[in-house]
Amino acid sequence: MDLIIFDLDGTLINSEAIILGAQYEAFRRCGRVHPGREAGLGIVGLTLDIAMARLAGLAEPDDVLTETYRQVFGAMRLQAETDPSLDEPLFPGVAETLAELKRHTGLKLGIATGKSRKGAEFIVARHGWDGLFDTVQSADDAPSKPHPGMIQRAMAETGAAPERTAMVGDSSFDIEMAVAAGVVPVAVSWGFQPVDNLVALGARHVLREFPELPGALGLPRAVPA
Repeated sequence: MDLIIFDLDGTLINSEAIILGAQYEAFRRCGRVHPGREAGLGIVGLTLDIAMARLAGLAEPDDVLTETYRQVFGAMRLQAETDPSLDEPLFPGVAETLAELKRHTGLKLGIATGKSRKGAEFIVARHGWDGLFDTVQSADDAPSKPHPGMIQRAMAETGAAPERTAMVGDSSFDIEMAVAAGVVPVAVSWGFQPVDNLVALGARHVLREFPELPGALGLPRAVPA
């Protein structure tokens, strides 16, 4: 493999509590009824304005709803510094597997997320990932998933070939994006959307645990540093 690209929410980090909390509060402030947990998690991965519009059943983005969510989420991020219930922890095995992948000579790692660049940079800094990822694509850099733009930009930045690139994600948007870009779609089973849907959309591999990733992609065990 030349490049492995990862989604963030629901794939590397468990951000369910803070995302749903911010959604419910934003809807309350805007006088709307939130459609529930399944719907709330089902739009995670889309660019924020599109995600909120879809969640609210709107044909076009609502600037007030989008900005309200952004403000609420920012406040909850601050609250999370002292409230563990709003933390965004890594899923089991993520830290160790990313470290192993980084030891593979010539293999590059990337991020493709519906978060803003500021949000992506926060997560990178929060988990001490400076220097780990060779490319980071966000909602500020390309059209919303499932458009293949994020993956195409990542491959262009790293010189990766599509057939030697994998996209690892938990949502339909990740798998559809990977298929559209002609790269290897890899689904995770612990994320925010049903894994059967991801398989139906074309996921080539399904991870039951994160450490299964190197083997699924045919990578040899990396020599410890």
